[in-house]
Amino acid sequence: MISGDQPEFYYDLGSPACYLTAERIMATLPVVPEWVPVLGAQLGLSEPAPEHERLDAAVAGHGLQPLRMPANWPPDTELAMLAATYAKGGGKTVSYSLAAFRQAFAGGRDLGDEGTVLIAAAACEMHPRAVLKGVRLRSTRTALERACARAASANVTALPAIATGSGIYCGERALELATDALTV
Repeated sequence: MISGDQPEFYYDLGSPACYLTAERIMATLPVVPEWVPVLGAQLGLSEPAPEHERLDAAVAGHGLQPLRMPANWPPDTELAMLAATYAKGGGKTVSYSLAAFRQAFAGGRDLGDEGTVLIAAAACEMHPRAVLKGVRLRSTRTALERACARAASANVTALPAIATGSGIYCGERALELATDALTV
């Protein structure tokens, strides 16, 4: 490893590319990254229309459950991203985010729906009332805004993005590029 800093994984739960990276990042990177939930829309990034055939092939190639895209596209992920930010305060960012990604892309559920967010939260033992209160806290919204500002200052130009001590890697190949940068 060439960097002593912990890598940062910037993601939005409404992105299929972020989902594919999230499912592999812990086993692929040589060091555990910090998961940083951000709103792609707040960074001025728009989620392109999914290319279903390419995504299906990638999902199958990684041995994941078949892709079931949410009917509502592009997704409104603000509530889900506030929940991810709230989960981060309790050390449950990874488990919540993976559960939410799977609800969206393996279950075809809408991340803008409160029920979907609560199902993902329950999967990692977060109490529904606590989550509903947590997403409404000004401190949670401020933490998400700060994460977005941090991503912007790190020059995140596409999601997923992985920042390492040697650079920022954005887009669908971010995981492979960051892994190469962190491996001797």
